[in-house]
Amino acid sequence: MSNTTQWFPLMIAVVMFGLGLTLTVDDFRRVAEVRRPVAIALWCQIIVLPAICYGIAVLFQLPPDLAVGLMLMAASPGGAMANILSHLADGDLALNLTLTAINAGLAIITIPVILAVAMAGFMDEDRVIPLQYGKFFQVFGFIAIPVGLGMWVRGRLPEVAERMNRPVKVVVALVLAAVAYVSLVTGWDTLTAHFQILGGAVLTLCVTSLTVGYLVPRSMRLPRRRAIAISLEIGLHNTVLAVAIAMSPSLLNNPSMAVPGALYGVLAVFVGLAFILVVNRVDTAGA
Repeated sequence: MSNTTQWFPLMIAVVMFGLGLTLTVDDFRRVAEVRRPVAIALWCQIIVLPAICYGIAVLFQLPPDLAVGLMLMAASPGGAMANILSHLADGDLALNLTLTAINAGLAIITIPVILAVAMAGFMDEDRVIPLQYGKFFQVFGFIAIPVGLGMWVRGRLPEVAERMNRPVKVVVALVLAAVAYVSLVTGWDTLTAHFQILGGAVLTLCVTSLTVGYLVPRSMRLPRRRAIAISLEIGLHNTVLAVAIAMSPSLLNNPSMAVPGALYGVLAVFVGLAFILVVNRVDTAGA
């Protein structure tokens, strides 16, 4: 598997480049038009969700590597699945796209910072220092540069970006399958040894993040469509990015840290679909 994981930095770049192809500067400019929903979503995403995830890791008494892996999953931005499910659920897709753009930009900082906090809390001190310095800037580069390049292509060569979009999505889907397979095979012993507590922790994170992401906006009287968009953005994360960062030899190089993300990628879509069905049945006001 070592030869396979050497390709993980390239896989991260492909995923983030594909995300960049879908974003424009106007996506970021829309923040001025939807400041309140964006502020609520970012507060939930950056502050509330990591705190909840940390508490879940402590509650389920996850081993240090798995706890850090769960935090990495929570720190990763929303993926394409959030936009797809938002469209199916009649959520505010424009808000989803805006949040995806903002989270992709913020992930440059938030992923390294949340990882540093997680490793400080769950692992020995000597494991924190490399992440705070060398690893911080490595993660920064692997995320920022491909996203920026993808946005540049979209802005300067929109027709080229449009033609590239479909094949890149196919490649990203294949990358997702490859990353999930490698991470589960490599971490199979870890998964089977801790499946009960890890499965409970991952499922709890899925349900809690979707619920908080929905109830907080609704309690602040945002329309149901915007609450759905925020909930899915907070509740469905970029599995490929999280797993690839965990397994990449030039980044964390820890297959055990990839296991929570791989399991999350399997469970989150089904939990998201179930959550949408429940919301559409229970909350019919203020659409």
